Amino acid sequence: MDVGDYILSAGKAVLDMVEREWQPLSAGELEHRLDQAVEEILESDLVAKLKTQPPPTIYVQLLQSQTNVGPQILHTTTATVSSTAGERAEESQKQLDVVDDEAVKYISDLLQSSKSRARMAGRARLSLSHTVLLSLTLLSEQVSYRSVSRRFKLEKGNIHRIFFSFCEHINTLEDKHIRWPVGREAEAALFPFSHLLGKDEQEEGRGVPQVLGVLGHTQIPIRLPMGRHDIESAAPEVKRMKKDVHPDSWLNLELVCNRVGQFLHCRISKGSDVDRGKALSDRLKQQPELMPSGSCIVARADYPLTAQVLTPYRGSYGPKEELFNKTLEEHFQIFDQTVADLRARFQRLKYLDIGNYDRARAVVLTACVLHNVFVNMGQEVRGEFEKDGALTHDGQGEEDEEGICRRDTIAELLFKNE
Repeated sequence: MDVGDYILSAGKAVLDMVEREWQPLSAGELEHRLDQAVEEILESDLVAKLKTQPPPTIYVQLLQSQTNVGPQILHTTTATVSSTAGERAEESQKQLDVVDDEAVKYISDLLQSSKSRARMAGRARLSLSHTVLLSLTLLSEQVSYRSVSRRFKLEKGNIHRIFFSFCEHINTLEDKHIRWPVGREAEAALFPFSHLLGKDEQEEGRGVPQVLGVLGHTQIPIRLPMGRHDIESAAPEVKRMKKDVHPDSWLNLELVCNRVGQFLHCRISKGSDVDRGKALSDRLKQQPELMPSGSCIVARADYPLTAQVLTPYRGSYGPKEELFNKTLEEHFQIFDQTVADLRARFQRLKYLDIGNYDRARAVVLTACVLHNVFVNMGQEVRGEFEKDGALTHDGQGEEDEEGICRRDTIAELLFKNE
């Protein structure tokens, strides 16, 4: 290879790098770039002054994260800043509670080290860490794109590109952070089925399995597209009863969580999908190596009862069946608390103002992946849930003979040890 070839190769490498890291700016953003250089000079002087002030101000997020959230500058006088310091401090502290510097750095490193070579869209104005901060802000708070646009000094359209590009990149990490444990990892994740049995009885087996995880579901409300196709595809009973909620106005989020609140399984489908838990049950039957010997998954009665997935008794039952159901209910509280924590951390899941199913699914999956990331980091957020069940658990799952036999055996052993 001669010198010309080396120069040509180096030039292509530089062009590839630029294309990966920079998104073409819109006309409005190009006009703003000239002001940016002047603002950054003024801003550096302003930040130096704010560091000497004891009470937090509008730049508390910028100072504590040790990075600039886009090119910002105060257009108010010192008197105006002082008069609104309390309000700004409260707003900034709220943001710090849900998005801190450690989380931004950790997630930025994950994206930086991921195998994906795709360029992050909309990054011409933001570094990777600022992209993460903006996206976590949108997920963690119920704020409008307009509000975030003002906060980060970016156009609303660019906010959309940045956020959904971030979600797409986080989705590529699903297999790494939401995965079913196998082998020794699965055995280490097991926890007792009931406190009624002593340690020795648990170790000896006694026919009572240990629990690998809790299966359940929740619903994420989304905006329903009102196009002609959606109206024609609506169920006849929905057309007749205008007051009924369209089934696709939410997403079904099926999860399996372990005892510490990590997700082992995540399936997101449209609200009209009623095939609850069957795909997972079939998978566990076909791949018995996924379940350690003497283990099970527990789920509510609207899931299929199998030898691998144990569900409560339905209808009228005696004290033995009642004890079994009560034992399962203690495990269901693990699931309910985990879902409450997910919603508390990611406030946007309370209602996704997104009419596109694929995009709404990408946002929900992003929240689930990041939930596991935060759990691994040891960052805990406790949400509140109603013990009587704020989630819907309608319907009755199928029951196979092997599952009925195993449930009866366990119920009998529990009743003897009460």
